Amino acid sequence: MLNLPNFLASIRIVLAPLMFWVILNPQIFTDNGYDITWNYYFASLLFVLASVTDFFDGYIAREWNQMTMLGAILDPLADKMLTLAAFLGLMIEGSASGWAIYIIIVRELFITGVRTIAVSEGLSVKASWAGKVKTVAQMIAIGFLLMHWPYGDLLLWFAVFLTVYSGLEYIWGFRKALLGDEI
Repeated sequence: MLNLPNFLASIRIVLAPLMFWVILNPQIFTDNGYDITWNYYFASLLFVLASVTDFFDGYIAREWNQMTMLGAILDPLADKMLTLAAFLGLMIEGSASGWAIYIIIVRELFITGVRTIAVSEGLSVKASWAGKVKTVAQMIAIGFLLMHWPYGDLLLWFAVFLTVYSGLEYIWGFRKALLGDEI
C-alpha cells in the first residue's frame, strides 16, 4: 500500500545511492571550476533532505494511523541504505575510519538478523531509546564528516560506542522476550 509515509521512505531509498555517487564523484564540481566544498554542500543537502523524510514518515504514519506492513519493511531498509551509503562513501573517499564503519555495518547486519528471528518467533522487540540516540549520533557524525568539519572523527567514534551499546541492549531485550520475561 503506497501512502505518504511509504512514499517518503521511497524517496530516501532513491536519495541514498544518489548521495553515495555525489560523495564519490567530487569532479562533477571541481572539473566545472567549482571548489570541492560544493561537493560537500550538495552531498550534505541530499543527506539532510533524506534524513528529514525519516522523521516525517514515522511521524505521519503514527499520527495519521497509516502504519503498514510495507512501511515496517521500507522504513528500516531506507534508514540503513541512507546511513550505509553515507558511511561507505565517506570511508572510500578517506574521511571515515574503516574500522568504525566495519563495526557499524556488522552491528546493523546482526541486529537485522535478530529482528528477523524475532518476527519468525512472533516476538516484538521495539527500538529502544538508546537505538534512537544512536541514530541521531550517527546522523550528526555523518553531517560533520560530509562537511569535513573538525571533530567529525570523534563524533563517529562516539556514534560507534552508541551503536554497540544499543545493539547489546537490543539483544538483551530479544533474549528477555524469547524467555518470556518482561521487556
